[in-house]
Order: sequence, then C-alpha cells, then structure tokens
Amino acid sequence: MKGLPVLDGQTPFQQEYVPVLLDAVKQLRAGFGGALHSIYLFGSVARREAVWGQSDLNLTLILHRPLTDSEQSLLNTIKWRIPTYHTDVPSVEIKIGYLSEVLSLDAIFKWGFWIKHCCLCLYGEDLSTRFGCFEPSWDVAKAFNGDIKDELTVYRQKIMKTKVVSNYLEYCQYIAKKMLRSCFSLVMHREKCWAHTSEQCAEAFLNYYPDKSLEIERLFTLINGTQVPKRAALFLLEQFGSWIVTEFEKIDRKIG
Repeated sequence: MKGLPVLDGQTPFQQEYVPVLLDAVKQLRAGFGGALHSIYLFGSVARREAVWGQSDLNLTLILHRPLTDSEQSLLNTIKWRIPTYHTDVPSVEIKIGYLSEVLSLDAIFKWGFWIKHCCLCLYGEDLSTRFGCFEPSWDVAKAFNGDIKDELTVYRQKIMKTKVVSNYLEYCQYIAKKMLRSCFSLVMHREKCWAHTSEQCAEAFLNYYPDKSLEIERLFTLINGTQVPKRAALFLLEQFGSWIVTEFEKIDRKIG
C-alpha cells in the first residue's frame, strides 16, 4: 500500500495570511518561552485553500510541559487577540501536544500521522522529519476517532445543560465535525486516502453507506452553524452517534 502524501512545504502561503502567521508565531513565542517546542499550521491555510474573511486559523503547539493556569489564560487571550486585530480571520483553533507523547511509540498513529501528513512547521524543530510516511490504515482511524463514544457523552451533556446560544452552536458544530470525521474513519482503510475537508469526509463515507445521506445532511446543518431545536440535535447525537459507535466497534472486532 502506498504511503499518503505530505503537505507542500515549498509553495508560499497565501499573501494575506502571512502577517497573521507572523503575528501568531511572535505572540506564542513571547508568551510561552521555554515551554514551547514547536508551532505547526494545519487546515485550509496550510493547504493554501483558505478563503480570506471566512477561514479560521488552525495551529498545533508542541510543548515540553503542561501549561500553568496563568499560561492557559494567556493562550486564551492570544486566541481572542489574533482575530480581534486580524478581523478577516474569524477564529483561532489551537491543538496542544506534548513532546514526550508525540515521540512515544504508543502515539505514533495519532501524533506521528498528524505531524507528518496534516501539518507544516512554522517554528522550532520540525518533528515531521522523525517520521516516515504513513498508510491510510485502521490503526490511524482508531487513533484519531476511537474516542467518539466518550466525546458523544461529553457533548450530549454540554448541549443539554447550556443556556447560551453561542455555546450551544459551538458545541453542536464541534461534535458534528467529530461525528463526520468518525464516519470517514469507518471507510478510510477502504478508500486508502486521507480527507482534509468535511466535504471529502462525507463523499468517501457515502460511497459505502449511501443510506446515511440524510444523517450526513443533518450533520452539515450543525457544522454550518444553523440553530436547530435542542431535541433535534440530541436526537442526532443519540441515534446516529450510537450507530457510528456500533459500526466502529464492529469493524474493530473484525480488523483488530
């Protein structure tokens, strides 16, 4: 089986994003000093497919140690500050990893794959050079989405309890994206490819489960930020979410 391609590290980034990236790296370096090992870019900006004024900025920080409470507060401030000063960037997502875990054998299918195939290094030692190219395997699928059962439980509770509309929409969007990514994970080892976008995830999944088109359509309703009644969102999590978990477990028993 052929290894998956890596992101293009040579082509310049879209010009309008360069000042944003420089500012983000500057703030993160200044804020976290010795705790910071490296900074990576992922998502549409990394793929040079971002839409100015619409696309979020997605970063991964690899740290030497967990952040203190004050450092976590500073990180939240930076996540708020960047879109405040760069108003054409709607929001900033920051994924955190720790160097010891990233380099551990147990996390190779999660962090090794993530760094090698989904990210580009902006600052620090480029850990992607430590890994060879990965294949689109069930091991990778499990590493990324084996926690879907727990995530559904957590976000079901969050959605039930929240009374703040913005939080409700955020929770719905997150878990819908997670469910869609898990749907793709069910077929990745058969498709023998990696999907970078929600649309690619949906297309690959529906190649094998065409009867689930209505459920996928409903996930996109949540992903796009449309407010639906809580009972409708919770029903989707309960019914379709349970199906995803069951299917995941069925394939895992078969493949191992």
